[in-house]
Amino acid sequence: MTTQSAAAPAGLLRFITAGSVDDGKSTLIGRLLYDSKGLLADQVTALETASRRRGMEQVDLSLLTDGLLAEREQGITIDVAYRYFATPARKFIIGDAPGHVQYTRNMVTAASTADVAVLLVDARLGIQAQTRRHAYLARWVGIRRAVLAVNKMDLVGWSEARFDEICAEFRDVAAGLGFIETQPIPLSALAGDMVVERGSSLDWYRGPTLLQYLETVPTRHDEAGHSALRFPVQRVTRVTPRNAQPGWSGAELRGYQGTLASGRVAVGDDIVVLPAGLPARVTGVLDADGPVSEAFPDQAVTILLDRELDISRGDVFAPPAARPRVEREFDAEVCWFDTDTLNAGQSYLLKQGTQLVKARFRHLGTRLDIDTLRPGEPASTLAMNDIARVRMQVQRPLPIDAYDRNRVTGAFIVIDELTNRTVAAGTIG
Repeated sequence: MTTQSAAAPAGLLRFITAGSVDDGKSTLIGRLLYDSKGLLADQVTALETASRRRGMEQVDLSLLTDGLLAEREQGITIDVAYRYFATPARKFIIGDAPGHVQYTRNMVTAASTADVAVLLVDARLGIQAQTRRHAYLARWVGIRRAVLAVNKMDLVGWSEARFDEICAEFRDVAAGLGFIETQPIPLSALAGDMVVERGSSLDWYRGPTLLQYLETVPTRHDEAGHSALRFPVQRVTRVTPRNAQPGWSGAELRGYQGTLASGRVAVGDDIVVLPAGLPARVTGVLDADGPVSEAFPDQAVTILLDRELDISRGDVFAPPAARPRVEREFDAEVCWFDTDTLNAGQSYLLKQGTQLVKARFRHLGTRLDIDTLRPGEPASTLAMNDIARVRMQVQRPLPIDAYDRNRVTGAFIVIDELTNRTVAAGTIG
């Protein structure tokens, strides 16, 4: 395991907390907000009042994130709760992912946009099956850095030996997953030690507090800017010349709206429109305020081209020399979310970027063994929370990339046509 990163970049950090039920995720987030002074006075008052109403002598910090009535009644997290706070060092978005195994889909949703995964472990129980599953899924959706937050250290007498034992066990879990950094931190969300303040009970630990680590860890946002252009078209519209560029005249122009998934686009760039493979040149780029010379990842823009082409929602703009593959069949790894098992003969809808197509599971490969995190037995079907290699077949060709190269053109969800439920998520190999 590595230690705290030396760099201290500024900017927004998205992170999730995940773990088994009752590991203390909601309490940990409450402690971060409370001790970092991330709450308004009326929020503190409401929190104290709600805690007294429940007969608690101390403030119940978990109430800050367990917002659904069902969650408060059961004392568990069901939905993904997002919270926002800031310190002088940076801004944060926190996703509190559910611990129950039946809510794995919620964890994947939260992790898909996160930079860091904070994996909580109860110091009394050690690494659980859900810890392994969440570690695997965090890496599966592209998270490269993880914190092993060994919580409830106060309930094991602040034992350094117990902390070392859990770290060694997690080291074996993380070894084959490809994290570039895993930071172990002993803490007590209830008492507050090593969350924001160091406290007085863990003097044998010399590493950063959780907040110190989160304030200095790099994000992965800038990585998309160094990748090849991927611009999924969301909408085709008409642009008046006076809004496109001063001095332009003539008929209305056709514009293509969307958000850059990766790379950059600038006026004068040559592009190719996929899947058809049509060449064109960029003659204009517009953001919400008007013409700009270039655009970058996550920026919503309208792109103008030098010719009229048959382009529709779901098409992708890419550089001619660095285009994605265009396939009707591809290998992927999927996590099945639904309570109903996969019907291999059924047609589903596959949503990738702005594209929605009919699809089916042409072949099922091996299922992941969650205990070893290695391929297990061949799958004949998929049940809830199964992770397996599959071969997908789609109705029409799709521009695709490997997920480790592009998180938009390399990922998809599967939707049941009859119920409209999202039944699976997948990453392309």
